[in-house]
Amino acid sequence: MSTMPVGGLVPLAEENAADLVVRNARIHTGDPARPHAEAIAVRDGVVTVVGDDKDVAGSVGPRTRVVDALGRRVVPGLNDAHLHVIRGGLNYVLELRWDGVRSLREGLRMLREQAARTPKGQWVRVVGGWSAEQFAERRLPTPAELNAAAPDTPVFVLHLYQSAVMNRAALKAAGFTRDTPDPKGGQIVRGRDGEPTGMLLAAPGALILYSTLAKAPTLEGEDRKTSTRHYLRELNRFGLTSAIDAAGGFQNFPDNYATVVELAEAGQLSLRIAYHLFPQTPGQEVDDLARWIATVRPEDGDAWLRLNGAGENLTWSAADFENFAEPRPELADGYEAQFEKAVRLLMENGWGFRLHATYDETIRRDLVVFEKLAADGLFPAGNRWLFDHAETVSAESLDRIAALGGAVSVQNRMSFQGEVFLRRYGPGAAADAPPVRAMLDRGLTVAAGTDATRVSSYNPWVALHWLVSGRTVGDLALRPPSNRVDRRTALEMFTRAGAALTGEQDVKGQLRPGCYADLAVLSDDYFSVPEEEIPHIESLLTVVGGRVVYAAADYEGIDEELPPVSPAWSPVTRFGGYQASGRAQALSAGVRQAASLGEAVSESREHRRWREERGRVRADAAIPFDPCFDL
Repeated sequence: MSTMPVGGLVPLAEENAADLVVRNARIHTGDPARPHAEAIAVRDGVVTVVGDDKDVAGSVGPRTRVVDALGRRVVPGLNDAHLHVIRGGLNYVLELRWDGVRSLREGLRMLREQAARTPKGQWVRVVGGWSAEQFAERRLPTPAELNAAAPDTPVFVLHLYQSAVMNRAALKAAGFTRDTPDPKGGQIVRGRDGEPTGMLLAAPGALILYSTLAKAPTLEGEDRKTSTRHYLRELNRFGLTSAIDAAGGFQNFPDNYATVVELAEAGQLSLRIAYHLFPQTPGQEVDDLARWIATVRPEDGDAWLRLNGAGENLTWSAADFENFAEPRPELADGYEAQFEKAVRLLMENGWGFRLHATYDETIRRDLVVFEKLAADGLFPAGNRWLFDHAETVSAESLDRIAALGGAVSVQNRMSFQGEVFLRRYGPGAAADAPPVRAMLDRGLTVAAGTDATRVSSYNPWVALHWLVSGRTVGDLALRPPSNRVDRRTALEMFTRAGAALTGEQDVKGQLRPGCYADLAVLSDDYFSVPEEEIPHIESLLTVVGGRVVYAAADYEGIDEELPPVSPAWSPVTRFGGYQASGRAQALSAGVRQAASLGEAVSESREHRRWREERGRVRADAAIPFDPCFDL
């Protein structure tokens, strides 16, 4: 095993030597008993020693990999508590990412170039992770711009849960004509001639957007595995070591889960995944849940892949929508009867669940069902359950959630949708969307995530910036200081709180002996970097279970090798994923520049030695001196 040379540490351990030692670091452990450390030792995927450099010296053996953090900040590996990681992995290499792109002009340039690289029959798709508010132009692309950028290649651009823009080739490939009826809850925008213009609107449901995207070609076989591995590596790039998959529409069990299962069997996951099961067919949700309950149980699996429960929908009729450009949807009367059957079935069989609920009106109706079941002793009964999103949850509902033993998972959807929410509901509602501080003040477990990839970006540092600053990606301040959290609390929401949602709080989310060796060496110190720089933080070294799964800058090349991206025309091969514009990218370039200069100095010394050997200069000759510096 390769070792980074580190002065002062020599192999001493003959038995029980560490597999990995990280030293010379500023470690935020997340452990109240020892919040700070300088070094950490790892063996068999678990932290064995946390302390100073001298404390880990006895763990270094001949085969120990020793990493010098060079004084950088080290944090526990991040845990996204609501990420569509399975779906994202199956599609990653097919998608052109506008995450982090600062202008529409640049986005269209990327799109035009990718269209020229995309073979006939394939689509160019931009699917989430961006908002018009992040662009200098503050607007969406038009169908005319997509037609000009890609006259013949189908192009589909998804914007949040609100709309999609398509070019003529995509309309044709999707089969949209003047005779195509508007689906329920959606609108195909038409011109004066009755022909579709290329704009699709969620009105208010996003089914029209996702069902259209589902018509695009998909990956098969080994390409699915390769795509998922590269997506997990992209998540590792930002220090993510765990995620809770929230399932979602068009994610069928077991078919769409087969790829991560096969990767887990081969030991090729670089991210720990706890997943949920989401009934896909309206009208048979309870039957599907019953079949699953008879087949698998929550926490079946291992530290890398485990079932965590049901959701984020239990019955379709109980789900609201989050298209803030449209009025809040009124859910149908009487959905509670079927919803109660689903919840009772889960709780009686020891299954936890998560519930998509954007609005307090939905949450209040769900809580009535839970309180009814509490009379039978089913709440609180030790099963982990939570509400997701909860942008407009009320103080009264939070009290009721706490009384029933629930938790909350919040995501930074408002950093991408905040402006449209503000226009509809006003500054008072926007200041409390969601009321994170009120949740924490009640002692609730509040975990944080992104809801990537079809709305927010998967970059967790964008979400951490939103928690700390209250600002959108368009730099609009929505949440006042009274509804923000400090950096330490925000980080805990992305580490220990997420572990609590999967029952792993004793082994995950902290760096202390006995915990999983999941950590990230950061490009910048999260605790001291200017607030506006938080979204630009990346990991330079990410470790999961003692494995180096991502390495950049000084550490480049010591991570695990991945197969090449396939297909070769993938947008990822040309543009990568998140479009970094911050300091991590500059650091990598700076390190390379410094290395080049070091090589030049070394060559200069070799040149002088060569001249000395041939008598062209005396070895004891003084180096020429410039009198200008004689002070």
